[in-house]
Amino acid sequence: MRSHTNFDWNHLRAFLAVVDTGSLSAAGRAISLSQPTLSRNIAELEASLGIVLFERMARGLRLTEAGTFLLEPARQMHKNAELLSHKALSQSKQVEGTVRISASEMLSGHILPPIISKLRRVHPGIQIDLVATDNVVNLLERHADIAVRHIQPKQADTISKKLGVVEVGLFAHSEYLKQVGGEIACGHQQGYDWIGLDQSDFYIKEFKLAGQIVNRDFFNIRCDNVMVGWQLALAGAGITPAYFSVAEKFPYMQPVYPESSVKKVPIWLVAHRELSTNPRMRIVYDALAEGIRGMILSNPSS
Repeated sequence: MRSHTNFDWNHLRAFLAVVDTGSLSAAGRAISLSQPTLSRNIAELEASLGIVLFERMARGLRLTEAGTFLLEPARQMHKNAELLSHKALSQSKQVEGTVRISASEMLSGHILPPIISKLRRVHPGIQIDLVATDNVVNLLERHADIAVRHIQPKQADTISKKLGVVEVGLFAHSEYLKQVGGEIACGHQQGYDWIGLDQSDFYIKEFKLAGQIVNRDFFNIRCDNVMVGWQLALAGAGITPAYFSVAEKFPYMQPVYPESSVKKVPIWLVAHRELSTNPRMRIVYDALAEGIRGMILSNPSS
C-alpha cells in the first residue's frame, strides 16, 4: 500500500502560497521562490499525494475538489509546524555561533550598532561579523548570512522581506550654509562644495536621474567611504547625502533642498535559505527587522 506521508514541508508552504495569492508568479514573490521552482514544488507535492491540487485557468490557478478538501488540514499542519518551531526555539537555553551580516556603510556605522549591542546582551553566545560595504554580496556563496540592501533581491533561493523605506536627502553643516549665503540655490549646484565618491559613479547617476548632468570633477572632495564623506560634511567641508534619521541626530546638519527633493529608498532584509532551519540566524534576522523598522523607516507597508 502506497504511503503519502513522506512529503517535503516546503512543498506544503508552496501549496498554501499559491492558494493565498491565486497564481504561481504572485506566490513566488510572496515566498521568494522562482516560478519554475514553485511550479516544481507543486508538481512534486501532487505526485507524493497522488492527487491533482489545482486546475489551470486563464487568470491563474483554482483549487480542485481534492485540493479544497485538503486545504484546511494543510493550514493546520503549517500552523502546527510553526508552533513546533517556536517552541523548540524558546526551549533552547543557549544559541551559539557566528552570523555574518552585510550592510551599507551608513547603516553599519549609524543604525546597526545599538541593534547589535542589544542583541549581544540578550544572546551573548552569538558572535557577529559585520561587513560594512555598499556593494551587493552573494549570499548563496556565503559571503554573508544576512544582508541589508537598498535594492530588491534577485537571487531566487533566498528569503527576503521589504522592511519599508528610508528618506534620504542632501545635508550640510549650518556654518557651511552661512558661508554660501544661508541656502543652496536649486538648479545652481555649481559653486558649492560637494562631497562625492571617487571610483564609484553612483552619485553621478543619481544626479542624472534628478535631471542634473554632472561629472566626477563636480565633486570637490571625493572618497568611496560614505562614512568618511559624512564626517567631512560634519566638519563643514560641504554637502553630501545622508539618511534623515541619521542627520537629525546632529542639529547643526541642515537639509539643503526642499522636502520635494527627498528620496525614498527601500530597505530589504535578505537571508540565506538556511534561515528557515537555523535558530541563530533567525534570532539575528528578527532582531535586525525589528530594530531597523524602529529606528529609520517610514511607510513600512509601501
